[in-house]
Amino acid sequence: MSESTDSSNRSIMGAILPKAQPPKKDPTASMSFLDHLEELRWRILKGLAGVVGGVVIAFIFSDFFINEFILGPAKTDFFMYRIMPIEPVALELISRRLPGQFFTYWGTLIIIGIIIGAPLFIYQLWAFIEPALESGEKLKTFFNSMFITFFFLLGVAFGYLILVPFAVQFFTQFVIADFISNEFDINEYFTSVAVWTLACGVIFQLPVISWFLSKVGLVNPEAMRKFRRHAIVGALILAAFLTPPDPVSQVMIAVPIILLYQLSILLSRIASRKRKKDMEAAFTNES
Repeated sequence: MSESTDSSNRSIMGAILPKAQPPKKDPTASMSFLDHLEELRWRILKGLAGVVGGVVIAFIFSDFFINEFILGPAKTDFFMYRIMPIEPVALELISRRLPGQFFTYWGTLIIIGIIIGAPLFIYQLWAFIEPALESGEKLKTFFNSMFITFFFLLGVAFGYLILVPFAVQFFTQFVIADFISNEFDINEYFTSVAVWTLACGVIFQLPVISWFLSKVGLVNPEAMRKFRRHAIVGALILAAFLTPPDPVSQVMIAVPIILLYQLSILLSRIASRKRKKDMEAAFTNES
């Protein structure tokens, strides 16, 4: 009688109380080295598929990207010249090599396609890297990828809308003698626009790098505040390399870099606090 009562009580309690769920296992924990290489290969292929899609889009709208986007700063009616304190002068572009325009055309559209496909490529790479740093939930991976992409595209926009117009007009109007005219090779022009634009996209990753390095404990806000003066000097030197040798454009590049460094300190502080809380919670659970 007692055994039947106990069994019935256990069945009732089992129906009322939820069953203990086994802990979720990280699927990447049991992956071998070759499995990781295989996953990396597929991530890269998916990212490259996004880049190829971006290149296809760039070629479909090639007239707009070439005539309005790339050649826009070379025209006096470029919309940013109505906002900036610049008196624009039209550029004289020439092609000195027989296949010059052909290779410039293809190279420019490929670079534009890379920029268009960059968000998907960044997402695929981060989806592979993130599980090694923290839990690789798809939603968290998506937001982290958008975080990286946002600052990259913000830097690209800054480079194209601010740096490129100033640099183009400076070199166009700079002459050492009245009888020397400025006629720029089209390949040099396209290359300069691409380098200036992409360089700003890379520089604007400073807050992203600060955030993730602080999350793994390699950077802390105290050290970044300590080297703030060095960062300001470094920003001025970097601006001198990226801009024409005039103080206005150098200041316009250096100030955003300094602001990015200050933002990086703030993000480092937030990431360090989050890391400290996670470590305390993990220590409490173990004890």
